[in-house]
Amino acid sequence: MNRDSRLSGILHVLLHMAQAPGPVTSEVLGQAMSTNPAVIRRIMAGLRKAGYVRSGKGHGGGWTLSCALEDVTLLDIYKALGEPTLLAIGLRNDDSRCLVEQSVNAALSASFAEAEALLLARFGEVTLADLNKTFASGYDGRIGLLAAHAGHEHH
Repeated sequence: MNRDSRLSGILHVLLHMAQAPGPVTSEVLGQAMSTNPAVIRRIMAGLRKAGYVRSGKGHGGGWTLSCALEDVTLLDIYKALGEPTLLAIGLRNDDSRCLVEQSVNAALSASFAEAEALLLARFGEVTLADLNKTFASGYDGRIGLLAAHAGHEHH
């Protein structure tokens, strides 16, 4: 089963961007994330629309943060990504006539809703600044975005 890793990936990208001295191109971000630059542009478009990043064209252009890390939570970024599905498990049949399956569905649905509510509440408590503090304590400023992903460990 494939997992949706966009939230994890974009948080990774945003923290790199916070350390970058200037704009970072979609090509550089795509290479760093081992994905096509078009994928980066598509994901970043939602963040731009929400006001968290901006982009510049031409020589010296690229993506930059347009928000304070303290003001943006994981929940904000999750919403800007279009609120991807949080849980990989689901119901076998949403509209069953079987009373046993209806009972199972009711119990599972309530549990799923509770788990999602707890997760979203936690997302709302963690800011990008919190993540950046954890990351920055081990960051070596001499390792650039590409160098870090070309073989230097930075996690």
